[in-house]
Amino acid sequence: MNIILASTSPRRRELLDLLSISFEVISPTCEEASSPDISPYEQAKQFALDKAESIAKQHQDDLVLGSDTVIEIDGSLLGKPEDIKEAEAMLRQLRGHCHQVHTGLALIHQANNLSIALVETAKVWIKPFNEDELKNYLETKESLGKAGAYSIQGQGAKLIEKIKGDYPAIVGLPLWHAAALLEEQGMKIGNSIEEIYLMKPYANWKEFL
Repeated sequence: MNIILASTSPRRRELLDLLSISFEVISPTCEEASSPDISPYEQAKQFALDKAESIAKQHQDDLVLGSDTVIEIDGSLLGKPEDIKEAEAMLRQLRGHCHQVHTGLALIHQANNLSIALVETAKVWIKPFNEDELKNYLETKESLGKAGAYSIQGQGAKLIEKIKGDYPAIVGLPLWHAAALLEEQGMKIGNSIEEIYLMKPYANWKEFL
């Protein structure tokens, strides 16, 4: 039985690699279209399920992991900006405020009728950065393709005052939950998840307690 990560995100691949397990990466075929009828929390879960299901249909004997991250501020969902103009608007909305990061995780094994989905939520406080700091960050183009228009593992860390919750989930994959789900299905994790969280071997992780 193989493990498949249904993702186009290099960050999720890097995080899953920390477990020292063998897995394949296949890009999901579903479209991410948010629904106004469900909460951002449930939307993160649904996106993760949609990604995993899109691959599990063709790989019924394999374990398929899907994950997705959305930002919630004042009850509203922020996804990935379409362009720099939208990224600027998102960052202005987040500036000086606390927001929630919801990262959904789904594990599907079609042959065994297994479908598990959960959401890890963390809080992030953004600094009241000035206009020059905003301009400089936008010029990095790091905002593009990132939920909420920032990257905690990149230069976006400079915009963050503090976090409360799971750092890997903010990056894009609830690593502790992923390890637990895989172990429950008989997969052997090469690296101790406790040791990983103690050593924090990922970009900028050690900056956040």
